Amino acid sequence: MAEVTVEMIKSLRQKTNCGIMDCKRALISTDADEAKAIELLRKKGLAKAIERRERSAADGALFSYIHHTNKLGVMVELNCETDFVARTEEFKELGLDLCMQIAAENPQYVSREEIPADVIESERAIYKEQAASSGKPEKILDKIIEGKFKVFYERVCLVDQPFIKEPKESVGHLIDILSSKLGEKIALGRFVRFEIGAE
Repeated sequence: MAEVTVEMIKSLRQKTNCGIMDCKRALISTDADEAKAIELLRKKGLAKAIERRERSAADGALFSYIHHTNKLGVMVELNCETDFVARTEEFKELGLDLCMQIAAENPQYVSREEIPADVIESERAIYKEQAASSGKPEKILDKIIEGKFKVFYERVCLVDQPFIKEPKESVGHLIDILSSKLGEKIALGRFVRFEIGAE
């Protein structure tokens, strides 16, 4: 077992913003491997962020964006638990990033739960027909349909969309990361996108 030194703990703390004891435990658990300790702390932080989803986020702020042509505008409600977090630069930056995301990618819903059942059934019927006529073996048709739904969700649900600044991460994942960093539940409220000439 490698020795965990004060310098190691300080270094990990600077890189992760986690508490001293959390850093020490992570280094002990990973045999003083800093990279593995960072990964462990990230996973734990995201797990806590998922737990926070059950809490109430009654504070927050509204953010807006008007494109330079004045033909496209967005307003989004971003919620958190306290006014203190709502005033942080990270929270404000996320709000503006979400406006840009909505302007660029035109999501229809915040999350999958908002999609009406008849829309899901209509998509499922189309995907079933496409899968059946693909000539692929019967046993993989469900996998094909599942793959098509993944693409559908990434197109129409804001939290499932790849983030425009970091396409390898989803919008929902980045919200969880900030929630973990700030120690509060952060939740998307409503959004609206106006575009001149669009129906």
